[in-house]
Amino acid sequence: MFRFFKRKSTPETAAPERPAEAAPEAITAPAARQPDASIEAAPTVETAAAPVAQDETSQDVVLVAEEQPASGWFSRLRCGLRKTGAGLTGLFGGSKIDEALYEELESALIMADAGMPATTALLADLRKRVKSARAETPAQVRTLLADALADLLAPLQKPLDIGRQTPTVLMMVGVNGAGKTTTIGKLTQHLLRAGEKVLLAAGDTFRAAAREQLVAWGQRNQVQVISQEGGDPAAVAFDAVTAGRARGIDVVIVDTAGRLPTQLHLMEELKKVKRVVAKAMDGAPHEILLVIDANNGQNALAQVRAFDDALGLTGLVITKLDGSAKGGVIAAIARERPVPVYFIGVGEGLDDLQTFDAGAFAKALVGE
Repeated sequence: MFRFFKRKSTPETAAPERPAEAAPEAITAPAARQPDASIEAAPTVETAAAPVAQDETSQDVVLVAEEQPASGWFSRLRCGLRKTGAGLTGLFGGSKIDEALYEELESALIMADAGMPATTALLADLRKRVKSARAETPAQVRTLLADALADLLAPLQKPLDIGRQTPTVLMMVGVNGAGKTTTIGKLTQHLLRAGEKVLLAAGDTFRAAAREQLVAWGQRNQVQVISQEGGDPAAVAFDAVTAGRARGIDVVIVDTAGRLPTQLHLMEELKKVKRVVAKAMDGAPHEILLVIDANNGQNALAQVRAFDDALGLTGLVITKLDGSAKGGVIAAIARERPVPVYFIGVGEGLDDLQTFDAGAFAKALVGE
C-alpha cells in the first residue's frame, strides 16, 4: 500500500490526531477578500464541515511507496497496463535472440505510443545490456528491457512534498475529460487520511457541472469548498488561498477549467489565475499539476509541452491507464519533456490512484 509519510520538524512533539467531524448542512457565507484590481466577483464559501483548528506542530508530508504483496497495488498495476503491454508480453517466449526479436520490440513500443526517440534510445540501451550480460534467451531480454525502461523513467519518479509552505497551494490544469475533478477528490481523500486539512477551490466557473461535482466531493470528504456560480476563476482562486491562510489550512487545491492548449485566450486565463494566486500568497502556486488521459497517447506529450511552456509544470497525473493501449507515452515524456509524474491512475477506486514508481511500472508493462 502507498501512503503519506510525515516528516516532523519537531520530532519530540507528536501532532494531535485530526478529530472526527460531523457533516453539517452546507452554508453560504462571504469569503475573506483582499482588494485587487483584476478581481471583480466575490465568491461564496460552501462549507461541508466546520473549520478545524491548526496543529501546533509543523510537518512535511511526502507520498512514498511501501513494500506490499503481489496481490496489492502491483497486481492492479499489471492488470491496468495489460492493454498497453499486450504487444510486449508475448514476445519473450522464443528460444533465441535475433534481429526479428528487436524488430518486434520496436513495433510493440511504437504501438504503445512510446514514440520513436524513446523507442530508439531504449533499444540501443537494451542491445548494450544484452551484450554485457551475455544474455542467451528472450526471457533474459525481458528482464533487461524492464531494467532499461526503469532507468529511462527514473527521472520522473519524485514524491509530492506537502508542508514546506502553509498552506501548500496545488493548481490543477488539463484538457476537458482528463479527470481533473475526480483526481482532486481522490487526492483530497489521501491527504485527509494523512491528517491534513484541505480546502478546495472550484475554479472551473465555465461549466456548472464541474462546480457541482467539486462541491459534491467536498461534502463527501467533509472539506470546505470555495465556489462561485459563473464569474472570474481567478477571483475564486484568490479567495481560496486567502481563506486557506486565515483558517490554518494545510493544502489548498485549485481546480481550473478544461481547455485545449491551442485555445490561446484560455491559456492566457490560466496564466492570470497563476498570477493572481501569487498575489494572494508569495511563492504560490507551489505545485502546478497537469492531469492527462493516457488514452491521448502522443497528444498527451503535446499537452505536456504546451502547458509546461505556458505555466511551468511541476508535476503530472496520468489517469485512465487501465483503459488505454497507449500508456507507453510515459516513456516519450521521459525522453522529451521529463516533468515528474506524481501519480498514476489505473481504475476508478480511491486506491487506484497511487504514486508513480518507475521500477514497478516497467516490470508491470513488460509482464515481469
